[in-house]
Amino acid sequence: MPVDPRTPVLVGVGQFTERIDDPDYRGMSAVELATEAARAALDDTGADANALAAAVDTVFGLRQFEISGPMPATLGKSNNYPRSVMKRLGGDPARVVLEPVGGQGPQKLVTEAGNAIVAGEADIVMIMGSEPGSTAKYFADRDDKPDFTETIEGQLEDRGHQIFSYIDEYTVQHGLTGAPVQYGLLDNARRARLGLGVDEYRHAMAELFAPMSKVAAKNPFSSSPVERSVQEIETVTDENRMICDPYPRYLVARDTVNQGAALVLMSAEAARRYGVPQEKWVFVHGHSDLAEQALLSRVDLGASPAAVHAAHEALRVAGVGVGDIATFDLYSCFPFPVFVICEALGLSGDDPRGLTLTGGLPYFGGPGNSYSVHGIAETVVQMRDQPGRFGFVGANGGIMSKYSVGVYSTEPVQWRSSRSAELTAQVAELPTVPVTKQPAGTGVIETYSVRYDWPVRTGIIVGRLDDGSRFMATTEDRDLVALMSDGDPLGAKIVVTATDNGNRAVLR
Repeated sequence: MPVDPRTPVLVGVGQFTERIDDPDYRGMSAVELATEAARAALDDTGADANALAAAVDTVFGLRQFEISGPMPATLGKSNNYPRSVMKRLGGDPARVVLEPVGGQGPQKLVTEAGNAIVAGEADIVMIMGSEPGSTAKYFADRDDKPDFTETIEGQLEDRGHQIFSYIDEYTVQHGLTGAPVQYGLLDNARRARLGLGVDEYRHAMAELFAPMSKVAAKNPFSSSPVERSVQEIETVTDENRMICDPYPRYLVARDTVNQGAALVLMSAEAARRYGVPQEKWVFVHGHSDLAEQALLSRVDLGASPAAVHAAHEALRVAGVGVGDIATFDLYSCFPFPVFVICEALGLSGDDPRGLTLTGGLPYFGGPGNSYSVHGIAETVVQMRDQPGRFGFVGANGGIMSKYSVGVYSTEPVQWRSSRSAELTAQVAELPTVPVTKQPAGTGVIETYSVRYDWPVRTGIIVGRLDDGSRFMATTEDRDLVALMSDGDPLGAKIVVTATDNGNRAVLR
């Protein structure tokens, strides 16, 4: 079919991984990791990489963990991450953007870049992300720390970290700092809805994730290329220690990685002008970007209507069904986001198509906000190898707060719009649960997690009062923590008391 000259096409992908135990380990900065990936993406286009680098007019950068909140970067940082990378490549783009926190960001930026290209606001776009967390940890207690501080002049549209769109003073006060405890609440709420026991649910999580580790073991860009059995993943050991209930370590995204990835998108007109071979072109057939209700407002903490809508909407826009999809890469920081999409699309963990192309965040690696750049890159490679087939990428951000989906294929297609804004408005209008921030009296445990990663093992509770309102509390009470660690506290009756430092709970 004839393609409109302004149709966006994905024409280049690149990935890079550096491991601490590599013989040629260099201890690269976020800028250096992204530069390697971006250079690989430019080379992957099959066109003149230097000419393309100079022609890139728009760059979107994903935010590293170290600049995803108010804390300082351990080893220093660039004041303009995207422009630092482009300077190394010989580029000087007219516009560079630093995206807020959120693992949905890579797929959301593909949609944003596509819309900009269609509108004539951009012609050649680079999307990049990198994470030097493993190196930051390696040098944390050493005297020979590198200094990654870098100052570069030029325009930067910094959208801010926006971390407080996901958390607030109340949730932080009650221990919801860090993704494992946050998603622990969601997975335990899902377990409650399904009526499964603790061991039964852990086995289901291990069965879901074990096939991913097989993919990671064969991926040259994987941070931990080790195949894990179901038994290894579900059995708590010194190596596979509990992090936050219900997750032992092998069910938790591996965020201490040194990884970078990049994508190059351009108009069909620019692709022809720069001589990008047509076999490199991959089209975005469907896309969606939805936002969920605030965490404590959701009627069912074990569900995600926004993610379900996002999955179905992207398929609708693409005009294909689940049976037409040849590959999936589902965001897998923890089991919950994968379970949600599997339920929405009728997939199982042993689907012969697989649920990941990278190997999943606990095994391939979870480079902060930029993981799905890797997922999209792998999808593009697969689509080129399977012309005319379709690949599905699901990207999740926040506390299951935002979900973006892309459907890709080499089959030419004009850019299409989605109903994402309308669907997000529908999600916002769903019923909500009132929150009592300073409860007193009796209640029951609705969902929970246990923080094994704190000096004192602490229970984190979302509960319901007799009037149906929801509250949060923490506990170090020996009997209650024992029940939460070694038994099943769902539905247990508790007494909650408000203090100046948050709410406290004990067994009733």
